[in-house]
Amino acid sequence: MLDYGVNIIEDWDGFVAQFNWVDSVIFFGFVLLMFFIRTVAFILLHKMEGKSERFQNRLGPALKSITNWITTYGIIVFLLVYFSEASWMFGSIFSIGKVDVSFFLILLAVLIISFANRTSKVMTQFLLPNVYDRYQLDRGLRFTFNRIFHYVIMVFAILISFTTVGIDMSALTVFAGVLGVGIGFGMQNIASNFISGLIILFERPIKVGDRVIINDVIGDIEKINMRATIIKTLDNERIIMPNSYFLEEEVVNRSYGDPRLRLVIPIGVAYGSDVEQVREVLHQAAHEEYEASDVVLNNPPSYVNFTGFGDSSLDFELFVWISNPEFVIQIKSNLNFRIYHLLNENNIEIPFPQRDLHVRSVDQRVIASYRDDVSE
Repeated sequence: MLDYGVNIIEDWDGFVAQFNWVDSVIFFGFVLLMFFIRTVAFILLHKMEGKSERFQNRLGPALKSITNWITTYGIIVFLLVYFSEASWMFGSIFSIGKVDVSFFLILLAVLIISFANRTSKVMTQFLLPNVYDRYQLDRGLRFTFNRIFHYVIMVFAILISFTTVGIDMSALTVFAGVLGVGIGFGMQNIASNFISGLIILFERPIKVGDRVIINDVIGDIEKINMRATIIKTLDNERIIMPNSYFLEEEVVNRSYGDPRLRLVIPIGVAYGSDVEQVREVLHQAAHEEYEASDVVLNNPPSYVNFTGFGDSSLDFELFVWISNPEFVIQIKSNLNFRIYHLLNENNIEIPFPQRDLHVRSVDQRVIASYRDDVSE
């Protein structure tokens, strides 16, 4: 182990000794120039996005991605061309087993992985959406295919980069065994969440765009990562939940299977009200909201449930079905407004808690006796 460390130090000393600092200044000057051009291009693209919505949604992001490509790979190509005759480019920096790793091999591996990553992003952002639109895939299924495609591309890129560098893949079996032991002892949660994420992507108990309820908090699934799932609440806050939570705990998914949802609107009216009239008024409120909104359903029809006799009111419930759970709060509010106005128009009283106070008359002899006791 000591000899191995000494060899690495000697290799690095030789690497530094071969390096020409004048060339390095020229290289970093070229890097600054490329980033300056990139910044100018982004400013121009930003100005053009404000003039066209189509440019902002499709062409603008594509041109930004191409600009990043040109910047990154322009720097790498310049590095390879300018230093093609430099001895330090192909000299050994360190060794892995019998393989001498040079700066050129490291750069080549990084180039392969970064190219695969950018290719995956372009495919999932600009090409695959056209296929999804053709087959009318929902948002959650699109996200699943995008993540699987990205993982497959990156795994192949890493394997190819290892092979290019010269690392024998069979030698990684020992590393895999050590990694398995590490996962078994020190990375249980990470491994559990990663596997849970794969199960979620394939089994799809939840998917991107679903509305869920977790610990009485309502939110929409925004992103399913390798370790955790991002949930956007109605207050625009983000909840980061481990993937294993969705397989081990109870989660309410309002969008799973059938997205239709039944709303329950509780109503209380005063004793003495015409209950048949109350039922007609509630049905009228549901019908008016059905005509005004594309979310309220007419089938199943609305239903009025007479729940019982409360302390201060006759208690009813209005059942209304909607097609999209994202509009729960809006439709409930609209129905409450309509019900309130209709009850007032029909002179149906909405009660409030009342208590009757009964005063009992007191015998005058008791009062006189109390006064005598006090005077004594």
